[in-house]
Amino acid sequence: MSDGQNSPQDPVYLLALNAALRAENENLKAVVAALQRALYGARSEKQIEPVNQLPLALDDLSAAPVEPAKLPKPANSNRPARPKAVRNIGGLPAHLPRVDITIEPDRKVCPCCAGSLHLISEDVSEMLDVVPAILRVKRIHRPRYGCRACEGAVVQAKAPPRPVDGGMPTIDLLVHIAVMKFAWHLPLHRQVKMLAGQGIELDVSTLVHWISRLAWWLRPLHAVLAANIMAAPRIFCDDTPLPVLDRTRKRTRIARLWAYAMDDRPWRGPAPPAVVYLYAEDRKGRHVEEHLAGRTCVLQVDAYPGYNRLTRPERPGGPITLSFCLAHARRKFFEIHKSTDCPVSAEALQRIAAIYRIEARIRGTSAEQRLAVRQAETQDLFDAFKPWLLDRLSEISAKSALAKAIRYTLGHWNGLGVFLTDGRVEVDNNTVERTIRAISLGRKNALFAGSAVGGENWAILASLINTAKLHELDPQTYLADVLARIVSGQTKVNALSELLPWYWKAAQAQPAQAA
Repeated sequence: MSDGQNSPQDPVYLLALNAALRAENENLKAVVAALQRALYGARSEKQIEPVNQLPLALDDLSAAPVEPAKLPKPANSNRPARPKAVRNIGGLPAHLPRVDITIEPDRKVCPCCAGSLHLISEDVSEMLDVVPAILRVKRIHRPRYGCRACEGAVVQAKAPPRPVDGGMPTIDLLVHIAVMKFAWHLPLHRQVKMLAGQGIELDVSTLVHWISRLAWWLRPLHAVLAANIMAAPRIFCDDTPLPVLDRTRKRTRIARLWAYAMDDRPWRGPAPPAVVYLYAEDRKGRHVEEHLAGRTCVLQVDAYPGYNRLTRPERPGGPITLSFCLAHARRKFFEIHKSTDCPVSAEALQRIAAIYRIEARIRGTSAEQRLAVRQAETQDLFDAFKPWLLDRLSEISAKSALAKAIRYTLGHWNGLGVFLTDGRVEVDNNTVERTIRAISLGRKNALFAGSAVGGENWAILASLINTAKLHELDPQTYLADVLARIVSGQTKVNALSELLPWYWKAAQAQPAQAA
């Protein structure tokens, strides 16, 4: 029998081994539960009920009035009452064109005396109708005129420029295909089948060429949009994978779309909402450094280590302040609570929820008001959260999933608290994460980009379309007008900023106000 250290018969060693295996087992269970929830579960992170809240006491049901037409709600049911259905009957928008159909009686004579009838009133009801998309051929006639006295004098209008040299698509068709793909996530191969249903036989490669040409026209405007966002003093940043077909390996490789967004609406600031996507071959931090070269700002991000190089004091232009996302820290506790129903994670969620309730109350107020409320109310909650986490960390296994969540929060504590010192900064990075959902939906349907050029085209068109949607613009109307101005030369390169969605929308509203 061996009585040395770490002996299988040593009780201390066995207890330590047992504790380590239990912690590892809990960690693996949490990982499996998180993966299962990611695949099959709900995405929302709903409010966790306080652990010390007991079910409500039952009242005397015999004394409570009961409506005849309704059954009593079960006493042990905590589900909220179902809201009434929202209907829009009779409230159709006034700007839609109306087609009037009059239905006359079979006979216009009095059923009593057979005399003639006269109109006294009418009933009018409205129904929402649709005219399916109609493909048509746009024929351009250019008459040629000559002079009877001068044989060599011939006058003819110049042919209008085409978005695709020698190609058949009009500007509206080109934009329609792009909007269907990048705004409503309808892949090109499905659009080809839809066109074939109307007798137009096209190959997918033809539509790919058209999309590439459209992106070529809009590339300068995309650069102007990127420059406007990168010049903002506060920027939201995140990235999302984009599979790209690699023909040398006959499979896809994972590239990235880096998303940069700005939005001052939560504190009524001057910056309009906008997002720009930039294509990169990988997720290396050097891409962000190149995108923000020479610029200083508050960058609201997740905890990806690639951002750390931006905080170096010797960085050209100065260090960038990283504001970390409290929602990411909350998500780690939420995953643990969903998988293990841990009371510590539940209390952590309650503490974070208290901060979010304050944020919801001050959303839409000025930066000064937000900062004052945060310092008066949120600061105390935030300061009390850290020692509580440290105490819980000393009580649990260092290898548990809960310990990892706590260390994640404590390891990014300074960045998580940036919003407490600046009323213009948001508490999380959800602003840019919402703009990435459109990319995820498109990726789910299209599966991959055909090449690196296709990834760049994706970034260009998705940037302009999703920024237009942020301003409640119809992407088809906006892009068709923008492309017409660029192709015709009506808007010069040095005036492309006029075509940014917020300036374009303001220009469209001026004639309407004048009228």
